[in-house]
Amino acid sequence: MITKRRYKILVDFERVHKFLTETYDINCTLLPQYFEYAHMHGYFDYFNTHHFGIWEDNGKIIGIACYEMILGESCHLHTHKNYKFLLPELLEWAEYNLYGIKDGKRILEIEIMEKEPEKRELLKSTDYLIAYSGPCNIYPYDKPFPECKLPEGFTLIDGTNADYVKIHHCFYKGFDHGDDINDADANGRIFACNAPNVDLSLWTYIVAPDGEYACGLGMWYDKTNKYAYLEPLATIPKYRRMGLATVCLTEAMKKTKELGAKYCFGGSREFYTDIGFETIMNYETWKKEW
Repeated sequence: MITKRRYKILVDFERVHKFLTETYDINCTLLPQYFEYAHMHGYFDYFNTHHFGIWEDNGKIIGIACYEMILGESCHLHTHKNYKFLLPELLEWAEYNLYGIKDGKRILEIEIMEKEPEKRELLKSTDYLIAYSGPCNIYPYDKPFPECKLPEGFTLIDGTNADYVKIHHCFYKGFDHGDDINDADANGRIFACNAPNVDLSLWTYIVAPDGEYACGLGMWYDKTNKYAYLEPLATIPKYRRMGLATVCLTEAMKKTKELGAKYCFGGSREFYTDIGFETIMNYETWKKEW
């Protein structure tokens, strides 16, 4: 019997992560690592996760409707391949539970891949419009890695014994938040770097001659489906255009290839295609206001 209910974060996270791993499809936006990284992010809205919907068939999860970080933005509808007939029901749940409010209107954004025809047709038929389309890039590991080397005086380290305050500085400045850093916020980095499925030996940092972390990234490996997932990657502004991000990313990809990964998901910026990532399809954001 198929039932639906609200997400219970303390008991459902690992079950949903397992479900997303078992139903992995390269054409789907809701990867288990994406789901986990969002849950461990400082901006993630824990107190509204009861708005997520869970569908089960005799106790086994077969579908989820959820947001990435906050209500209304980057929402996802995901089912087991044999239960796609439930997608209209998931969308109905999302419109009732996952919407945000802006200027007095309800707003809902649904993230899909262009190669998900059932979702595209459903959204098109229910008055959603494409608000954004961007490339999904991967680096196939059957091609050589970029030839790159560190500038003199810089060194590579992994995350196993990294300094969390320096990690916080690297990502805070690297994502252009400025220099007004509160070191106490490094506690959030400790939280994020200790997610249930994080392997800190894959997380990679480049240390500047003065000891500052100039560039850093998080790398995830899915041993079941044999792929790597990059999130996040940032370089402090004063160290940009030195090739550090290429070195850092290449080092991390090599580690996951040794573990058995066949390819790595990257970001959508031109940087990725410039160093050899290939666009395999587009992400799409479909939006509705009412």
